[in-house]
Amino acid sequence: MLPSMSPRRSRPPEIAIVGAGNLGSAIAVSLKNAGYRVAEIATRARLSSRRRAQKLAKRVGAKVVEIGPPLRADMIWLCVPDRAIRRCAESLAARGEWIGKTVFHSSGALGSRELRVLQKRGAVVASVHPLMTFVAGVVPDLAGVPFAVEGDLPAVREARGIVHAMGGDAFAIQEKHKAVYHAWGALASPLLLSLWVTAERVAELAGVQRADARKRMLPIIRQTLANYAERGPDHAFSGPIIRGDAATLQKHLRALGRLPDVRDVYLALARSAVRRLPAKNRGALRRNLNRGARIRER
Repeated sequence: MLPSMSPRRSRPPEIAIVGAGNLGSAIAVSLKNAGYRVAEIATRARLSSRRRAQKLAKRVGAKVVEIGPPLRADMIWLCVPDRAIRRCAESLAARGEWIGKTVFHSSGALGSRELRVLQKRGAVVASVHPLMTFVAGVVPDLAGVPFAVEGDLPAVREARGIVHAMGGDAFAIQEKHKAVYHAWGALASPLLLSLWVTAERVAELAGVQRADARKRMLPIIRQTLANYAERGPDHAFSGPIIRGDAATLQKHLRALGRLPDVRDVYLALARSAVRRLPAKNRGALRRNLNRGARIRER
């Protein structure tokens, strides 16, 4: 896909990626595939960081530079941990000319104000966060991925054009909502994984080894996700709660008595389901859930 032009430029920008971790690698590869020139991969001097940067630079045809000297690219995309964004911005601001440059960061929880020091030097800034999971050894395709964008209007316009060129879907987020937006993402991926790990513990209680449990859960997980995507939550919901089977709920809670922390997870999710998903016999379901909670507290 050909890159889109910014009203501020007559040509697609050259882009520098600061940080060659899981996120930076995925963004750099997607930018290259979209037709952008990734000119620089900026990294710390530490050997492990430099090796990652060299590997990524070779893949996207960029030059490896240390964070410190002025970056020559038109656009700088910070892909560093949240705690390092402001410090990195301050380090960059002390060097080079920033008027006419665009700077993004990709924190889900922090807003564009983390880049205020660069904004004061003349750059336009935005937070541009892909709602996607990034883990070592996997470079996900960002086509179809939503990107939450907020910041200076010119930077937001550029971000939207770039996200579109990568095949993503940019949408507006208010800076005051970034933390709750990020919590939404946490519930959708890492905490969902935590739920599956909790399910593995329950399988062990039933005499099924974790590795076997993981394999045997995959068909029901896949079908549940497919039902949710195609039919929505109400029509993807199944099990004792939708049937109003309070007796089975009580059996579950008794069986989980040997794993109190797991029972707490079950109680929280079951209560949420009774409130927000289709359920018969809600009164009896709530009574059994409350009884289970009281037993836990003794």
